[in-house]
Amino acid sequence: MKVNPRRPRSACIRVPGSKSLSHRVLVAAALADGESVVQNCLISEDTLLTMDALRQMGVGIERTLDQVRVTGENGRLAVSADPIFLGNSGTSLRLVCALAALGQETYTITGTKRMQQRPIQDLLDGLQMINVPAISMNGDGCPPVQIQGGKTTGGTSDLRCGKSSQYLSAMLLMAPCTRDGIEIRVTEGPVSKPYVDMTLHVMARFGIRVEHNSHQYFKIDGAQKYRPGSHTVEPDCSQASYFWAAAAITRGDVKVFHTHADMLQGDIRILQLLESMGCQVRVERDGIRVAGGRLRAIDIDMSDIPDMVPTIAVIAAFAQGKTLIRNIGHLRIKESNRIEAVVAQLNKMGVSAVDRGDGLEVVGGSPHGAMIDTYDDHRIAMSFAVAGMQVPGVEIADPGCVAKSFPDFWAVLEQL
Repeated sequence: MKVNPRRPRSACIRVPGSKSLSHRVLVAAALADGESVVQNCLISEDTLLTMDALRQMGVGIERTLDQVRVTGENGRLAVSADPIFLGNSGTSLRLVCALAALGQETYTITGTKRMQQRPIQDLLDGLQMINVPAISMNGDGCPPVQIQGGKTTGGTSDLRCGKSSQYLSAMLLMAPCTRDGIEIRVTEGPVSKPYVDMTLHVMARFGIRVEHNSHQYFKIDGAQKYRPGSHTVEPDCSQASYFWAAAAITRGDVKVFHTHADMLQGDIRILQLLESMGCQVRVERDGIRVAGGRLRAIDIDMSDIPDMVPTIAVIAAFAQGKTLIRNIGHLRIKESNRIEAVVAQLNKMGVSAVDRGDGLEVVGGSPHGAMIDTYDDHRIAMSFAVAGMQVPGVEIADPGCVAKSFPDFWAVLEQL
């Protein structure tokens, strides 16, 4: 797909509900005793995989045009004789692996070829410490996995979260439904701390109590009940970032409706980075507006907002100076190796970008058009599409990969 350059002037757009919040609210609702209504739930490839997995585990889910109704089973999950397939949705797979500990008999959980290269051993080890039989079927620490349900009453788990905070979120969400509860000691990480805070917020909204000391120790009492109710998912800051980025590199002006400064998602921090790079950010009554300016390089630790790295790297290609993005080694196990992918595609556009092991370096210059390989990674496709707003000749291979998180992305981009 070829992207046509243009400068958005006073554009106003809407983005769908947060992917991260949608997953968590769906899981919490599935564990509740009764029916919950989820408004503005993201409907995308990844969230549909989560819904299908929950149905396979006995949860009632009905979807209408503007809401999802979830009939929870009070933490009791049904037997699934067939394997649970979760595509390349890391969030879905990690959350479902922990949920399987609450179920009956043995669950086989798998995904695409890329998913089968993404590590999950740290979560399996954490589950084993509370007497959940959990194994990587190929012995390589990656899916497919087998989880034996019905074997745990709770306990204490030492959990490594240096690769993903989702291991912690997964165990937090299932813990209240055990008999005795779980104590979790984080021995490495966690990376992406705002996502853990998001999980705790969702649990609190459903009536669950969690004691914790910073991000290192968590105590969750057992035999708690998730309360059913009505929940609205806020707009996705990651998706909003692409349109704010378009304003940044074109010196245009874009507002994303219903975004605000106090959003639960850590990715809202991108607005601070855009201001540091020379943009103007205005919080208005009905959304946040970004106006582009003369861009300058930054030096930034992005360990807590890794999904924003491709976006910032593309903006940095148009900024004056050398941008350093640090502490993002965990991006190598995302939908693609995002450090390698970003560096390769920026180089293809004539931009000096270097893989620094645990980070990357981008020297701003004069990018030119190129055919962008997406690696079947939605965030590579959407971030590099932004470059095409400013540079002629940008074409995105496999544009359909955006269906993973934002099926209407191309139509919304056309609104600018």
